[in-house]
Amino acid sequence: MSRHSPILTLLFAISAIALVFSLVVFSQLSFEAAVRGLKIWWEVVFPSTLPFIVLSEVLMGLGVVHFMGVLLEPFMRPLFNVPGTGGFVLAMGFSSGYPVAAKLTTRLRQQGNITKAEGERLVSFTTTGDPLFVIGAVAIGFFHSEQMGVVLATTHYVSAIIMGLLYRFHAPFATVTKPLDKTSLPLPLRALQAMHRARLRDGRAFGKLMGDAVQSALNTLFMIGGFIIVFSVLIQIFAAIHLTSFISSILTIFLGPLGFPPAFSQAIISGLFEVTLGAQAASVVPDSFSLVWKAAIASAILSWGGLSVHAQVASILSETDIRVSPYLIARSVHAVIAAILTFIVWEPLSSASSWFTEKSVPVFIPVTSGIPQTSWWETFAFSGIVAVGIAALLFVASFLTRQLISRRS
Repeated sequence: MSRHSPILTLLFAISAIALVFSLVVFSQLSFEAAVRGLKIWWEVVFPSTLPFIVLSEVLMGLGVVHFMGVLLEPFMRPLFNVPGTGGFVLAMGFSSGYPVAAKLTTRLRQQGNITKAEGERLVSFTTTGDPLFVIGAVAIGFFHSEQMGVVLATTHYVSAIIMGLLYRFHAPFATVTKPLDKTSLPLPLRALQAMHRARLRDGRAFGKLMGDAVQSALNTLFMIGGFIIVFSVLIQIFAAIHLTSFISSILTIFLGPLGFPPAFSQAIISGLFEVTLGAQAASVVPDSFSLVWKAAIASAILSWGGLSVHAQVASILSETDIRVSPYLIARSVHAVIAAILTFIVWEPLSSASSWFTEKSVPVFIPVTSGIPQTSWWETFAFSGIVAVGIAALLFVASFLTRQLISRRS
């Protein structure tokens, strides 16, 4: 059906009217769901995401992105077919979680540092959950298992790298940014020159830069909060009218003959809309089912991200010409790869680590929202260390790649 079809317009209108009617009928449930979504945003998303968005904007204004772009050019372009500035998005996206990578990709596209196709490749494999959410909230908070944290983190981020390698072939004939000019200057000096020139082109005083960064971060976070609240209400309404149960029954009919455990259909439906609810639903599946199946479903849900995150990413990317469809396809493929990878690495990881003994770890205080509470500075410090570690690994890989190329030449 064409996007310009009047039938599609009629369907949208009927759906919107039905939702308004449901809000009136289930007003109490809607209010409670909205409060729950607001609490999740205020206690978890806002404090953990705000510092990273502010700092990323400041780093871009100071030219640090261009510095990393020059250093990581020999690594990012051969592997992922994106310029070196994509290494900054990769480090920040992996460490701070969705949808920070979409925000940074949009800024790079607006500044002309990447092309449309490069932006589609970049946002498709750098949009992931942050390590504190994957390991702390999901693995330890929901599954009460350190072994699950190792498995989920490994499959989630390794499958994201695999997605990047696959998506380097996306739009192979599209225009690309101009490779860096070869000069006799050492690479670190060229990186410093690029950073200095970018800061001069920006021209904003540091106070102005900080103010703009905070304003941009708040605008983005208020948008994210709105989506979280709306989808929290939608999920509650769908459950009240038994729509999720109906879809779950249909899913069981189609996947049951393929050997898929029917008990996980509810987790998949919940994860289709919201990643936290889906991961929590996978953790409460009866213990009669194998733990590796729970890990595979949770890893797939984390890699999918949920329609709530996709709506946030689509809203951010709408400021540019970057299409959302390649990103959505990537999320689906990412989920499949992560699930398959879970079955592959489960035995090797479990036999190689003494951590893989299931036990309860009372790390978080139980809360009614289903998300463990952590202080904002723990989130910021942990994710900051991860970002520095990823940047260091990219730098080392870039250095080794340059040495290998120079020896061959």
